[in-house]
Amino acid sequence: MTRPTLLAIFAHPDDEAFSVGGTLTHYARQGVRVLLACATRGEAGKITVPGMTVDDLGAQREQELRDACRVLEIEPPIFLDYHDSGRYERTRHDDPAALMNVNPLEIEVKLRALIETEQPQVLITFDPHGGYGHVDHLQIHRAAVAAFFSTGHLPYGGPQRLYYTALTSEAAEGLSRMGRDLDPRVYGVSESTLALTLNVSAYAEHKKAALLAHGTQTGEQSLLGQLSPEERQAMERRMLGTESFSIGGTRTALRSYPLRGLFDGLSGFEHLH
Repeated sequence: MTRPTLLAIFAHPDDEAFSVGGTLTHYARQGVRVLLACATRGEAGKITVPGMTVDDLGAQREQELRDACRVLEIEPPIFLDYHDSGRYERTRHDDPAALMNVNPLEIEVKLRALIETEQPQVLITFDPHGGYGHVDHLQIHRAAVAAFFSTGHLPYGGPQRLYYTALTSEAAEGLSRMGRDLDPRVYGVSESTLALTLNVSAYAEHKKAALLAHGTQTGEQSLLGQLSPEERQAMERRMLGTESFSIGGTRTALRSYPLRGLFDGLSGFEHLH
C-alpha cells in the first residue's frame, strides 16, 4: 500500500510551528511521511533579539527551520527558493524574486511538480486570509489551492484533501488583544466552519521547542517575547493544546462532520486519526 503522505505548504520559516507543529508530529508518529514546503527563507524578517547581528538572515532562518523540523520529527524542509517579501519598512517592492512580485501561476507550477513527485494524499496551507493577512501567505494560499485543483488528473489521483489552517474567533480575539489588529469576525471562523480540531497537547513540548528553534523570531522584541507571564500562559494554552482546520477541497465524500482526523474517509488510511 502507498505510504500515507502529508504535504504542508507555507511561506516562511516559523509558519509551520505556530499553526500546525503539533499536527505534523502527531501524524509523523503514526508513520505518515510528513513533508514541509517553504516558499522563502525569511530573509526579510525582523530580528527580535536585542543586539543580535546576523550576516545572512536567510541562511540563519533556513537552519532554524531545519532544526524545527528535526524537533517536530518530520523530514527536512523543501524550499521553493523565492524571497521573503517583508513587511512595513522591510517590504521588498523592487525584488522580482520576492513572493509578492511572483505570478501565482508560476508558484503553482512548482507546487504541481512537487505534488507529482511526492504524491501526497493530504495538503495543508493557509486559510483565505493568510492567517493575519501577510501578502506572502496570501500568495501561497492562492497557489496551493490552484495546485490542489489542477492535480486531480495525475495518475495517482492527486491529493484527496486540502485543508486550511483555521483561526477560531476566540483565538483571533486573543491575538488582537496581544497587538495584532485582527477583526475576529473577519480573520476568525465560527465553530461550525471547523472540519477538525485536533488535540495536540501530547506534543506541546515538541511544538514549544520548534517555536524556540526559530530564535531570531522569538526573542524579547517578538510578539511572544513582549507578553506578560499571564498572557503567555493563556496563549500557550490555546496554541499548544489544539490545532484547527477547515476544508478547502475534497475528492472524496465526507462520511461524517466534523472529521476525526485529516485522513478520515480516505480509502486505505482508515487507521489514521
